[in-house]
Formats: sequence, C-alpha cells, structure tokens
Amino acid sequence: MKLDRIDIKILSELQKNGRITNVELADLVNLSPSPCLMRVKKLQSEGYITGYSAQINVAKLGQTLTVFTEVTLKNHRQIDFARFLAAVEKLDSVIECHLVSGGYDYLLKFVTASVVEYQTIMERLIDMEIGIDKYFSFVVLKSPIIKAHMPLTSLFGEPQ
Repeated sequence: MKLDRIDIKILSELQKNGRITNVELADLVNLSPSPCLMRVKKLQSEGYITGYSAQINVAKLGQTLTVFTEVTLKNHRQIDFARFLAAVEKLDSVIECHLVSGGYDYLLKFVTASVVEYQTIMERLIDMEIGIDKYFSFVVLKSPIIKAHMPLTSLFGEPQ
C-alpha cells in the first residue's frame, strides 16, 4: 500500500487523538466521512495502525523513577544479543530498548518505583550472566518535553 498525503494526515491526527470521531477526522483531512472511514480501516488492516491506548498521567498515581541506562555487552555475536534481549524483554520496568551505534550497545529506558528497585533489577540482570560487560545509569531529574506523537506530516508528507 502506497500512502498519500491524506493517509499521512489521518495517521498524524489519530496519533494526537485516537478517540476523535470519524466525522471530526474527515473534516480535518478534507474528506467526507465514508471515504475517511474506509482509509482508516485500510490503514488498520495494512498494519500502519497497530492499536489505540490511553496516555496516563503517572505522576498522579505516585512517585516514579525514570532511568536511562547504557549497556555494553562482553561479546557481540548474534547469540549474545539474543540472550540479552530475551532477558530484558521480560522486564516490565524496561519501557524502551534501543540498539545504538557509538560507545555502547543498548540504551534502555526504565521506569521504576525507586532507586532501590532499579538497582535490584540491575543486580539481578548482572547475576543472570546475560553478557553485560558494563552499564551506566542516568537518573532523570525532570522531563520538560515529552511528545507522544511523531511529526509524520513533516517526515513523510509531501514537500511544502
């Protein structure tokens, strides 16, 4: 499926507000409701839209700790990466994991209840002998900018 600028606009609007009505969405992307709904259904069936979720204000629930962790593996064979990922994937507190270029292998984003919980998790990972050579932790003090959506129209839309 080749996406056009209207498909990109639909995706852009839906990621900002997944609860928007079809009539409102159609109006924003300059379509009538029926063709708009057909496009949304096509985007879903083709896997461009993978689901809908609520954005939760976690701070209202209680205190949390966010930590970015750089991880370097001892070895760099495919099996080493697979072993590490299999263990990390099971951790609910890891909400992002990125294989990166540069001075380390992975950048992980943890959200835990406390520093003690984070350190316990890291000690457990080291004890599991999943190939971690070293890690560096960066505790987030404040997050002044967090966007829940990507700039799809500027990334994939037609040039202005």
